[in-house]
Amino acid sequence: MMCTLIVLCLMVLSTSKSYAYIDPGTGSYLLQMIAAGVLAGSFFVKTFWRRIKQGYQRLLSKRQTK
Repeated sequence: MMCTLIVLCLMVLSTSKSYAYIDPGTGSYLLQMIAAGVLAGSFFVKTFWRRIKQGYQRLLSKRQTK
């Protein structure tokens, strides 16, 4: 593990200049992917909210009966 960390540090420190850039289209694509992930996550929670709610209610009712 320590050897891997040392090699990684050496690789990062020994880099040369890179004359590259991020295209504006790439940035907007990344933004769209993040927005899609957030919307998909919220749709998942919305769709399965009843199951999630019932699971918590069962968990809480078991604790109260003990």
